[in-house]
Amino acid sequence: MEEVVLRNQSRHALRIAALTLSVAATAGTALAAPSCGTDPVVLNSYFETGFPLPTRLAEEFTRQFPNVTFDIKEDQFANMMENSPRILSEPNAPDLIRVPSITDLVANNLLRNLDEDFVALGWDQFPEGQLVQLRVEEGGRPRGTGSLYGMGINYSMTGVFYNKELAAQIGMTEAPTTLAELDAAMAKAKEAGIQPIMQWNKGTGGFAFPLQNLMGAYGAPEPINDWIFQKDGATINTPDNLEAAEHLQGWIEAGYFPSDANAIEYFQMMSRYIGGEGLFMFNGDWESGNLDTNAKDKFGFFIMPSLEEGGRHASMSSPLTFGISANAANPECAAFFLDWVARNEEARKINVEVGGSNPGGPTDLAMPAVEPGSVTEASLAAGATLAQDNGAMDFIANATGAIFAAGWTPELQKMVGGQQDAAGLLEAVQREYETQLSR
Repeated sequence: MEEVVLRNQSRHALRIAALTLSVAATAGTALAAPSCGTDPVVLNSYFETGFPLPTRLAEEFTRQFPNVTFDIKEDQFANMMENSPRILSEPNAPDLIRVPSITDLVANNLLRNLDEDFVALGWDQFPEGQLVQLRVEEGGRPRGTGSLYGMGINYSMTGVFYNKELAAQIGMTEAPTTLAELDAAMAKAKEAGIQPIMQWNKGTGGFAFPLQNLMGAYGAPEPINDWIFQKDGATINTPDNLEAAEHLQGWIEAGYFPSDANAIEYFQMMSRYIGGEGLFMFNGDWESGNLDTNAKDKFGFFIMPSLEEGGRHASMSSPLTFGISANAANPECAAFFLDWVARNEEARKINVEVGGSNPGGPTDLAMPAVEPGSVTEASLAAGATLAQDNGAMDFIANATGAIFAAGWTPELQKMVGGQQDAAGLLEAVQREYETQLSR
């Protein structure tokens, strides 16, 4: 994987150098950095419902740049997956839009190519690992190389939250360090009458979170990334992933999840979990700030344990991706905002406090201070471990624009309902994936 990243970095450096020389030769000068100017600007923005971070950042941006205001519309993740192509095709397309998946949007020329912004704003100062998931070759595939079509407003990871009070009741004094220890804790919770896992699975397949964590425990992240990036010949139906899916099926059959999981929406899960229902919850560090604010000292967070003590850790870790419409009215101001989010001291502080995730940006920028013992401190530490192990995977729901809705969600709901097994799950998702790529 490191060799692949280095090759991609070398190709990317040559491509950007050529782009810089080309633009400079055409213009006769170096690229002017995008900005929002001084005239009134209204950024047409399309954000994800229920996640306050982008709005908080927008409010701070307007405070610092009073000539810029935001016209914000919000929608649920599942709707955004389905409706983004239509929204980006409209005459009043968003300047800024939360984009769950970018390949199909690039293929249909709906997103702005950010290569010139990369040069003008100095995004070569960002670790390439933060940007590789947002690169796409001409035509929309594969991902991982090619031009830049999005930026993360932070860099999140999934792991396991735990309720400290319930953990104490079963004698769990520290986070599990192997999958067997995690299994044992769940068994003890079940025996004590404690719900082992609180997880949603209505609307969008929330069971994809524990499944992908299990995939990272059983196998390397590189083949999973190849599948998500649509590399030739890649498949999700591997022996390692089958073991992971069988392990998930075992948790379901053991009653470790709520019996009504298929009727639980994401925000119902959060309400029930904060209310004390469930020892564990598989979710992202974007909830760390929420838990620190609304349930101080009640919860902890740990990276998904590996099969063996001291093994490599792998987990879903990806940018909270925003793109700029190819038809945006204010593309330069939108690009300036994305750069400001990563570099501005107050923006980085908001990102950590509200988003609970690594704000990204140049490596020489200081990480905002966090409260010792907080969930945010634990999730940032887990992110550092993941980076050290080079174990980041993109989200399996991002492989194609429709794989979450047409593949993972219905098949995981069938598994919860006892109508699908592990082998059938992977076979069905791979079949749907190949069907979508052939269109």
